[in-house]
Formats: sequence, C-alpha cells, structure tokens
Amino acid sequence: MRINTLDELLLAVKDRPRKRLVVAWANDTHTLEAVNAAVEAGLVEAFLVGDEPIMAKGCQELGIPRDRFCMTHAATDREAAAKAVAMVRSGEADLLMKGLLSTELYMKAILNKELGLLDSGAILSHVTVMEHPNHSKLLIAGDVAVIPEPELKEKVAILGYLVKAARALGIETPKVAVLSASEQVQPKLRSSAEAALLSKMAERGQIRGAFVDGPMALDGAIDPESARIKGMGGPVAGDADCLLFPNLEAGNVFYKAGTKLGGAEIAAVVAGARVPCVLSSRGDSAKTKLSSIALAALLA
Repeated sequence: MRINTLDELLLAVKDRPRKRLVVAWANDTHTLEAVNAAVEAGLVEAFLVGDEPIMAKGCQELGIPRDRFCMTHAATDREAAAKAVAMVRSGEADLLMKGLLSTELYMKAILNKELGLLDSGAILSHVTVMEHPNHSKLLIAGDVAVIPEPELKEKVAILGYLVKAARALGIETPKVAVLSASEQVQPKLRSSAEAALLSKMAERGQIRGAFVDGPMALDGAIDPESARIKGMGGPVAGDADCLLFPNLEAGNVFYKAGTKLGGAEIAAVVAGARVPCVLSSRGDSAKTKLSSIALAALLA
C-alpha cells in the first residue's frame, strides 16, 4: 500500500515489530521528548547513551518514567558516539540517532574506518521525504545535507537510495527527475550533461527499477501544467516521486524553502551506512524528529 502522508508513515511503522534505536549523547530534553514520543507511538525501543544523571534529570523534568529507556553512561559526547556506534555494530541496536553532539562528531563516529558503520566502497547520502501542503503527494529528495558536489558515481548511489525509500513507501516503480536548470541538454553545464547520462543509463538497463528522466527543471518535474506547456513527455514529467538535485546548495535551498516558507513537514535519514542514521537538529520540529525515526525504522 502506498504511503501518502507522514501520518500514514507513522501508522505503517506502528504495525511492524519495533526496531531498537540507540541515541548518541541524549543529554537534551528536545531529544528525550522526541524519542519518548517514538516509544509511546510504538515505533521503537530506545537506548540512550549520554551523561546518565543529566538524562535522568531531563526525564524527570518532562515527566517521563526513568525506566522507559535503557541508559548507558558516557562521560563525553565523543565517548557517547563511539558507544552508540558500537551497539549498532554488535547487533544490539537497529537504528542510530544523533542527540546533542555536533554533526561533525556524529559523522566521524559513523565514518571511522575501523570502528564505524560504513562498509568499503559505500557512499553516505541524505534522503528527505517531504510532505508539502501545496503538493498532492510525498516528494523524496536527495542530497540536501551530506554530499556537496556529487559526481556521477555518487549520483548513481543517491538515486539508488531515493528509489529504495520510495519503494519502502509503497511506490512500486518510482519516477525520478534528475534536476538541472532546464529540460534542454546543455553540455557545458555539468548537472545537465550528467542528468542526460543518468537518463540514458536507465534507458539501457544500467539503472533498474525506476523511471529516470533528465535533465529537468523543478517546475517541469512536479507540475503537470508546466510539463504540458513545455511539451514534455514521458512518465516522469509533471509527476516525479523523487528529485535528484545537482548539488547540496540546490537541494538545501529546496529543503529550507519548503520547510521555512512553504509549511512543509519532513522526515530524513542518512543512508548508506549499515543502518539508517537519524541526523536531527535542535531546530527540527517534534513532528520532524518523530517522522525521521519512523522513516529510519521503515528502512531498517
């Protein structure tokens, strides 16, 4: 069944066996509140790694029973990240989530060559599922947060993660728009040329399981009327499920314009590691954090 809203995502995950979530440096009430909501919603069992007295005090302030979580003490954020990653490596946890520690420390723990979660040759990327009040369905976008200037090989990996997320959401054959400034192939514009290459690779069977078309401008990718006026054909035009951005700047502007100006809600994970990793920030809404945990559980 196709999942069309983030609320439907929560319900879909609730009906599945609970995953085990470990949170690195869960020292702040924002994180505790979000994880508690996920536990109460029946999405996960939660393990918290951090300063145990601080975590216990945070639970008390929020009125959360101390025994709702399994807590592991860590004296520093670096130690907490290492212990949380070790729990995933040992099979004690199925999902990883960032708490109060910096993104840099969190990513370093994941990328550690000897003790991290990245297998040889794997590529980390950020996958966002956006529910926009002015659009008829969920949009799956990447990369808006991790890879600054993806090359062709990295775009193939990003495309694969987008398709995997779309299928998990019940889209049997996702429609992927590879974005650039225009539908016209412009050889001097790298994003345009690479979009055409990806489209041709899909046409020849080098990329399977999705309709892939590009280059496309954003309007022609998601708006049927714009696609009609421009004379665009094919299954993707005006009806894309997935948006592959040319670089982080373009993707990040789309993400923030949608959430800050358009009222969109999102769920997001880092894909490519051994398990889905939730990369939340203090500025994220409670719904964003809860939806991101649900998306990670769906993909695990």
